[in-house]
Amino acid sequence: MANFDLMRRLTVNEGGKIVLLVMDGLGGLPMTPGGFTELETAYKPNMDKLAREGSVGLSIPVARGVAPGSGPAHLALFGYDPLVYDIGRGVLEGIGIGLEVNEGDVAVRGNFCTVDAAGKITDRRAGRIDTEEGAKRVALLQDIPLADGVKAEVKIAEGYRFALVLRGAGLNPEIEDTDPQITGVTPLPAKASIPEAEYTAKLVNQWIAEAGKRLKGQEPANMVTLRGFATDPRLPKYSDVYKLKAACVAVYPMYRGVARLVGMDVLHTEHEDTPADEFRRVAEALKTYDFVFVHIKPTDSRGEDGNFDGKVKVIEQVDAALPILLEANPDVLIITGDHSTPAKYRAHSWHPVPTLLYAPETHMPDRVEAYGERECMHGALGQFPAADLMQMALAHAKRLVKYGA
Repeated sequence: MANFDLMRRLTVNEGGKIVLLVMDGLGGLPMTPGGFTELETAYKPNMDKLAREGSVGLSIPVARGVAPGSGPAHLALFGYDPLVYDIGRGVLEGIGIGLEVNEGDVAVRGNFCTVDAAGKITDRRAGRIDTEEGAKRVALLQDIPLADGVKAEVKIAEGYRFALVLRGAGLNPEIEDTDPQITGVTPLPAKASIPEAEYTAKLVNQWIAEAGKRLKGQEPANMVTLRGFATDPRLPKYSDVYKLKAACVAVYPMYRGVARLVGMDVLHTEHEDTPADEFRRVAEALKTYDFVFVHIKPTDSRGEDGNFDGKVKVIEQVDAALPILLEANPDVLIITGDHSTPAKYRAHSWHPVPTLLYAPETHMPDRVEAYGERECMHGALGQFPAADLMQMALAHAKRLVKYGA
């Protein structure tokens, strides 16, 4: 992982331009023994060419055998040890959609879900309602009164997702999730992990109870679950640590949130943006920025849905748009994922993530012939902690000076 004190000493203000392309949940598994993964199946001539001309390997997001959440997995890609900088998803979601989250506030990500007459969850994502329908439910949740003058602000994110921020004195984010992660059971109550959070948990349960009353009859989104209670972590910033003017191109709020937390400028996107649309924004941004992070979400969504063919098509769509990035001529292009989401597994998994580094002026090409999980097992980058990636990118962009005499 990047040693921030060392990076401050070694980084320089000039050097090459870097693009970090993250296909969320990129890694996969064969659906049947002896088969191919989604990435291996996809027709991706541009990525395969870059793999032949560049270097590949496998990154480990958090630790061997540990399936990561999207927040810690992205922090690792940005060079932050996810075991040191433990950030709840609520802050990422809240900041990503423009909510202010200050030290002392408690932010949490919410899902609309479907519950039956007995209060048991039948669909954790409320049929994946669209953002317009989600916004209608959020409107019902405004101005829920809480004790002691604590204020609750709620705002729609994307589809069935929203963010909730509590503001007031004496709040503590050490609260367990209310999402049981399975169907057929009732949502969990908010439970304090430490005694100092008992007061906040009581307020959260008060909010949930009133939300349930207001959402009654609003099927399929007739209840809520909450995940990732957190407050502002005050992370070191990219401009300070890496001396980079950095930007983010991402459609989904959570990824804009993690980018903002590390000091990236978040560039305007539309919900309907395709990979080609996003890449055009990256190409324009490279005229004024040193580093651009661009995020592709549907690879992860198709994996979670168990849609192998759908995930393959997303990878192919990204590959078809890659010439837009290549024409912008970044000095370093990294293509990877934050974690693996095999369609076979229908969830984030612990499997190492395929990673491709293309820096024609500085890399040592290996003998790999294509971009895929098994090819990456034999690549020059080997298996490495994802938190080492930023340091590698800076070195290949000639943005690090020599250490020592």
